[in-house]
Amino acid sequence: MDINKNNVVEMYTCMKKIREFETTAMNLFSEGKIPGFVHLYIGEEAVATGVCQHLNKDDYITSTHRGHGHMIAKGGDLKSMMAELFGKATGYCKGKGGSMHIADASKGILGANGIVGAGHNIAVGAGLSAKYKGSNQICVCFFGDASTNQGTFHEALNLASIWKLPVVFVCENNYYGISMSQAKHQSIKDIADRGNAYGIPGIAIDGNDVFAVFEAVEEAVKHARDGYGPTLIECKTYRHRGHFEGDPANYKPAEEQKQWLEKDPVKRMISFMLENEVVTQDEINKIDEDINKEIKEAIQFAMESPEPSLESAVEDIYSDIIEEVRNR
Repeated sequence: MDINKNNVVEMYTCMKKIREFETTAMNLFSEGKIPGFVHLYIGEEAVATGVCQHLNKDDYITSTHRGHGHMIAKGGDLKSMMAELFGKATGYCKGKGGSMHIADASKGILGANGIVGAGHNIAVGAGLSAKYKGSNQICVCFFGDASTNQGTFHEALNLASIWKLPVVFVCENNYYGISMSQAKHQSIKDIADRGNAYGIPGIAIDGNDVFAVFEAVEEAVKHARDGYGPTLIECKTYRHRGHFEGDPANYKPAEEQKQWLEKDPVKRMISFMLENEVVTQDEINKIDEDINKEIKEAIQFAMESPEPSLESAVEDIYSDIIEEVRNR
């Protein structure tokens, strides 16, 4: 697939939308308007964007606790997302999931979750389903570097390899598992090397270069759809914020942070577009204005939406005990 102007503009728009949504969430959380915890995707926008450019509406993704970017890149509705962050009844999960548990099965988004490594085996299940049905669907599994030390990671790669399942494993290596650097929790430099143990392609790329992500995932998706099984892609990237909002991230060396901020994927994309005359600064400004308007509308929608009713606390729950209580 050749990258043309439309692709470039689409990818910039997606990256910028993620950046602005996350920056807005950061500010709203600091103002006390968003309950619970918020784990932001700022700095990693090129990964979700480059990956989801190759996915169809009925393809699947599994996400993580840092999942807003995946949701947006796969076509998530900003109003429903913002309402969920606010804990409102109009949110994707009726205000019950919050930031870490957003899902939209109608778009193939099988859900974010707060359990490290929980998405690996869900992705294998989705891949098995697609292969069984012969639907030509694939599943992309997003996960962080620390989760590759979990048993679920190894189980998932093993089964996906044996059964040649249409799964693309995308490791977003932001170099930290909470506050522990990759250098302290793994003896390998490239997580992609772990693909060798399961006989599948393992590729390490610059995760802050959306074009590198786009190119690597294009090949992996074709590999999966053609029936050759999974690929492990390690995207080396960096989160600009702490593990969660409220984490001062004092464990990150100042020089390291500075170097990665200079490789900001959004700024790199802007520089590329202007230097190659893909768009003008005025066109970029117009895209940004439209995104800001969309986010403001999402905030207004969330703030004006109702709180979940007390009765809804026992809805969407599968339990004999709940049924007994209802029947009393």
